[in-house]
Amino acid sequence: QVELVESGGELVQAGGSLRLSCAASGRSFSTYVMGWFRQAPGKEREFVAAIRQSGGMTYTYYVDSVKGRFTISRDNAKNTVYLQMNSLKPEDTAVYYCAAGVTLRVYTSPGSYDYWGQGTQVIVSS
Repeated sequence: QVELVESGGELVQAGGSLRLSCAASGRSFSTYVMGWFRQAPGKEREFVAAIRQSGGMTYTYYVDSVKGRFTISRDNAKNTVYLQMNSLKPEDTAVYYCAAGVTLRVYTSPGSYDYWGQGTQVIVSS
């Protein structure tokens, strides 16, 4: 069983920055695919970013709307994944969720992940 706890969400003005953190329990963190999703009021949960490691290489994936603004990273020694968010826009307002997948190939699908955090609220004002 894996527990995920997000933190870092808050109210910020457009153009500002935030860094979200997700702390994970367990001893197999380095083998997990870690993802960030978000859900705005009245909308479906949306893929934001994912990170995986394989064969000594690190791979990252982003939804087009955040490319160049958001950066996902991980610190395996701390069992933590981060989402650095720069140049924030009002459209980024949502509850952001951290997710972990033991084995998966469809990184953009919420149903592919095995564990989820409780979410952290990000509000971007104009």
